[in-house]
Amino acid sequence: MKTFRVWLIAILMAVGSGLVAPGPASAAPYCGLVWGSLVKAEPALSQAKLTNVRTGQHYCFDRLVIDLNGPVGGYTVRYVPQVTQDGSGLPVPLRGQAFLQITANAPAYDDNGNATYNPANRNELTDVNGYQTFRQVAWAGSFEGYSTLGLGVRARLPFRVFSLAGPDTGSRLVIDVAHFW
Repeated sequence: MKTFRVWLIAILMAVGSGLVAPGPASAAPYCGLVWGSLVKAEPALSQAKLTNVRTGQHYCFDRLVIDLNGPVGGYTVRYVPQVTQDGSGLPVPLRGQAFLQITANAPAYDDNGNATYNPANRNELTDVNGYQTFRQVAWAGSFEGYSTLGLGVRARLPFRVFSLAGPDTGSRLVIDVAHFW
């Protein structure tokens, strides 16, 4: 019994003095997200038309969804000093500390020039009050086959862009912006 106590004391002293220590801790990325904040783009054009814009909140990110009535073609999503309107180049005022300019390579009008998406309020496409990252979603226009939105966020945070098929023959362009790095 005396030998057991001696060994126990020796082990406790070794741990206490740092002779036996756990390996170095490595910081895991927030929620496992490794997206980054650089430009994300796909150059393809689309025959689909933009039909709706909506948002949602998730545990690790806020989500913006652009609905199309056909397959997603291309897009460009990037942080900019200021979002500008399609055609005119006029600035789009946005709340937030950082701004994403989101361009879907799809028009918001049909072949006869009739709007397929006509927001009730161009400055507030969806209500993002209470969102952790999003501050404002605004319409920047649709011109020559491209439609642009401005997304004001609280900081330059990592984001990802991808498309989802459906519902039916439509598709969705999805932009997720993380809550933290």
